[in-house]
Amino acid sequence: MTEIRFDSWYRPLATPLGLGPGRSDVTVADGTLHVSMGWGFSADIPLASITEAKPARRPGLGWGVHGWRGRWLVNGSMSGLVELTIDPPVQAKIVGVSTALRTLVVSVTDPDALIAACGRN
Repeated sequence: MTEIRFDSWYRPLATPLGLGPGRSDVTVADGTLHVSMGWGFSADIPLASITEAKPARRPGLGWGVHGWRGRWLVNGSMSGLVELTIDPPVQAKIVGVSTALRTLVVSVTDPDALIAACGRN
């Protein structure tokens, strides 16, 4: 389907930190979207809880795992960003700590495939 997109300059920085492509994942199975970026982020989101999936506007600067108050950015690139609105919120693990996830912006290699897999066009 798709995978987390990494800029070529960021890949050699993220990989030794355990946040690179080999430890990052975007998959859909059994009605659930799984998104992870190494030890920094992990969430299992029921597709039924994704109320909107759309191309995202560039959220500013920052690569990796960033967020606050239920809105999180998980990215290796500022290209291919998809914004997912989640209702009801789900629990995500951020550096091992559980937190509510209401909005996820994730960079992927095929945004259209992720949007289609979430059942929102």
